[in-house]
Amino acid sequence: MNIKPKHRAYLIAKRIIDIVFALLGIMVLSPIFVVIFILLKVDSPHASVIFAQERVGRYGQHFKIYKFRSMIPNAEQVLKSNPELYQKFVASGYKLPTNEDPRITKLGVFLRKSTLDEIPQFWNMLRGDMSLVGPRPVVQEELKEYGDRVDIFLSVRPGALGLWQASGRSLIEYPERTDIELEYVANAGFWYDIGIVFRNLIAIFKSKGAY
Repeated sequence: MNIKPKHRAYLIAKRIIDIVFALLGIMVLSPIFVVIFILLKVDSPHASVIFAQERVGRYGQHFKIYKFRSMIPNAEQVLKSNPELYQKFVASGYKLPTNEDPRITKLGVFLRKSTLDEIPQFWNMLRGDMSLVGPRPVVQEELKEYGDRVDIFLSVRPGALGLWQASGRSLIEYPERTDIELEYVANAGFWYDIGIVFRNLIAIFKSKGAY
């Protein structure tokens, strides 16, 4: 695939920003990492602090996305053991309202509302699995929502912050989410990314759609 010089410069600059931002984030937020680690260990001594889940990245490559654990250890089994709840989970864009989700712990509710559960994704950014800005990485099952446009969706590196999160996150379900994510792909650029970062910061401050 031929990449135009202007686009190539954007991709190089974007990758440099990702690395610098990830390194700074890890260093500056390391005290918060420690506090959350302790709180999670006190809450569930025998459970893992980090939750890893397989997602689909750029060009269809699979990777493990990292988060602070906000759910009970056997969350997947609990969800799938209730067919009615699982159907609602899928129909709602692979999300459930916090008050209806039996998997989320009390500490997890706080971590999700504050988006602190996602700060281990600095490691994904450093590795190159994710970028600071891009479409939210999805699980394999969600790719069907993109139909014949799935290759367009997978043509860019997924991001920690994106247009979907800035627009309402979990309040926006498929198929509207598909159009929003593809809108980013069509318009990706330096200043567009900066605008999305600021919109995400506002959404995080307001806890808009965070569950």
